[in-house]
Amino acid sequence: MSAPVLDLDRVSYAYRGAAAPVVTDVSVAVETGQSLALVGESGAGKTTLLRMLLGLARPTSGTVRFDGAELRPRDGTQMKAFRRGVQCVFQDPYASLDPRQRVRRIVAEPLRSLGVATGAEADRKVAHALERVGLPADAGERYPHEFSGGQRQRIAIARATVCDPRVLLADEPVSALDVTTRVKVVDLLAELKETAGLTIVMVSHDLSVVAALCERTAVLERGRVVESGPTPSVLGDPTHPYTRRLLSSVPRLPAAP
Repeated sequence: MSAPVLDLDRVSYAYRGAAAPVVTDVSVAVETGQSLALVGESGAGKTTLLRMLLGLARPTSGTVRFDGAELRPRDGTQMKAFRRGVQCVFQDPYASLDPRQRVRRIVAEPLRSLGVATGAEADRKVAHALERVGLPADAGERYPHEFSGGQRQRIAIARATVCDPRVLLADEPVSALDVTTRVKVVDLLAELKETAGLTIVMVSHDLSVVAALCERTAVLERGRVVESGPTPSVLGDPTHPYTRRLLSSVPRLPAAP
């Protein structure tokens, strides 16, 4: 059996000077082709885990592995392969795109920085990435402010997928969007998972998004995983009181008279 593509093995993380760690003894394995959600209240440690999966934060203890090998930020060769294989979409499409750059240059940035493609080959990859996320042919010549919030998030997804990564990490990717646009972006992520073979790890507080997109869910409370498993089981028949409290806090429309 092959190693998980990403693996957190008993990781803990404490900010310097903090009285207690924000993540404690968490183990999460992400299999190739899987979609995993990390859910919990604000401050549960979800984004800290995502930062460790991205290699942006080193655990205080424990191990982060990529393809079975421990992630070593000082190993330039390993990190270049890691950066090509693991990309991220951030929460705010208004803040994550450089307003001074045309879209084609924004989307091409991973190709340039990772040495994947230049010139006509880069142009071809950018055009394909924009088409794949459903943006018009002239999108590359425009600036981010000319697009809606949903379109900007599509640009961010195009940038994250232009070098054909194996893993897409998504930090609350639809929370800044209106309800209708959320559905369209979730549908796009699901389509990319199937057509491009993406593995997806998503941080979200929106359990409806989790139910629609993610096959597995890990629930965090105060930096610890308190429940994990197939999403239908975790959300449909939770065993931990904290998970039940999360589900009970989801707004529901009253039944029709």
